[in-house]
Amino acid sequence: MTTISFRMEGDRITGFTASGHSGYADEGSDIVCAAVTSAIRLAECAVNDVLGLEASVKVRDDTISLRLPNGLGEANESTCQTLLAALMLYLTELHEEYPDYILVVEED
Repeated sequence: MTTISFRMEGDRITGFTASGHSGYADEGSDIVCAAVTSAIRLAECAVNDVLGLEASVKVRDDTISLRLPNGLGEANESTCQTLLAALMLYLTELHEEYPDYILVVEED
């Protein structure tokens, strides 16, 4: 199962960690893993490459994590929160469609 944990500070999403293989199909043929990976990469590219922020991204084996930097300006903070909230919503809807293969949680 793929687990995505969103790190929260009150209502603010400060980052996330995704780990595990969904197990829906063999690696390379797994549409659930592909959907999760694609969405996560889009969010990371938007934050770091498009907005030019320096979010911390760590990749190890079957785990990726992203942490927003502190001190974002008002516009960047708002944009990042919108992106991460959309990511959380998308992954939650994916969980509803594939509940045995993906789990989304919030952590304080």
